[in-house]
Amino acid sequence: MLRLLRLWRLVAKDLRLVVFALRHPRRPFWLLPAIVLLGLYALEPVNFEVPFVGVVDDFLLVPLVLHFIIVRLLPAEIRAGYAGGSPAR
Repeated sequence: MLRLLRLWRLVAKDLRLVVFALRHPRRPFWLLPAIVLLGLYALEPVNFEVPFVGVVDDFLLVPLVLHFIIVRLLPAEIRAGYAGGSPAR
């Protein structure tokens, strides 16, 4: 349970970074389509038909994809500009 809590804290930080990156003037061209596709995947109909698979997707797979694929591929300039929690304006 403690690992799940740590994962969700990481997800909250990653979501703030992604919102900052979406507003950044030099965001990568692939960022908006990747976020839209990840959101559509999280809302797919299988989540409602097979509840256990939906829980695994929403609580484990989606946050891991967000962190290990989307956030890690962001340019270092954007990640450094975020300053770890308080966006630099």
